[in-house]
Amino acid sequence: MVVVVAAMVLFGLVMVFAGLLGVAKERLRVDEDPRIELVNDVLPAANCGGCGFAGCSDFAKAVVEERAECSGCPVGGEKTAAQVAKVLGVEVVKTYPYRPVIHCAAECDQKLGRVPYDGVPSCVEADMVGTTQACTYGCLGFGDCSKACTYDALSMVEGRPVVHYDRCTGCGACITACPRNLIEKIPFKQDRMLVVACSNKEPAKLVKKVCKIGCIGCSLCQRLMGEQFKVSDNLAYLDYDNYTGDEDVSNVLERCPAGVMVYFGPPKPEYLEQLASDDTDPGGEQCVAAQAASDN
Repeated sequence: MVVVVAAMVLFGLVMVFAGLLGVAKERLRVDEDPRIELVNDVLPAANCGGCGFAGCSDFAKAVVEERAECSGCPVGGEKTAAQVAKVLGVEVVKTYPYRPVIHCAAECDQKLGRVPYDGVPSCVEADMVGTTQACTYGCLGFGDCSKACTYDALSMVEGRPVVHYDRCTGCGACITACPRNLIEKIPFKQDRMLVVACSNKEPAKLVKKVCKIGCIGCSLCQRLMGEQFKVSDNLAYLDYDNYTGDEDVSNVLERCPAGVMVYFGPPKPEYLEQLASDDTDPGGEQCVAAQAASDN
């Protein structure tokens, strides 16, 4: 009899708790907007983080909650933006694709003061050592950015990264991989965009000792085109809010004493043959060895 009573009490408790859980489920339930799943379905499922969110599902939720733009997926591009906008019943606001550029254009023979390096062939490791090259701002050339790119959109040529924009999704993995913060995403308002390909903030005298093409902060570009160019901390910058790519910058390019203004976009003709061959430097080791030998 005692066993029967205990079983009945236990059964009753189970039913009470089940009822309480049922009530709690209904009262505490958070209804998810069905559009989140619909938006997530049209995304490329790359989960690359290039949109600024942890993955596609987080981005879909942010778009529905109006915390992100329909055009925020760099992998999907305009096609995906149009599909997302259709799901939400809104118009796509035209935006420019943001693509990476490298603020260092120095090739092997232009980097001065390179020394033999026997450590781990990694930019992060070489940066920690700090004695691989005289320029403490420039590209170290070991290709961490190239290795981090899952889309095979970067190659190392003559000790510097070259971006294949036809493969680049703008995910930003290369930006995170660079220990010297040389890679930046800018709005590509044209197929080819002008970039100040230098990051050295030292005075001109010191820049000339470490690089053949480093910016010397002469302010000539600012005097010629003050709305587009600014000089701060001995380094020239392009204001991409004011620069559209339609401006005539030929005077700046011709008169820049360092020749540090370069266009990013389709590869330069002289790179095409190298990129098509197997002779590209995969990680900068050849550049370090060659430059050290030439310095000696």
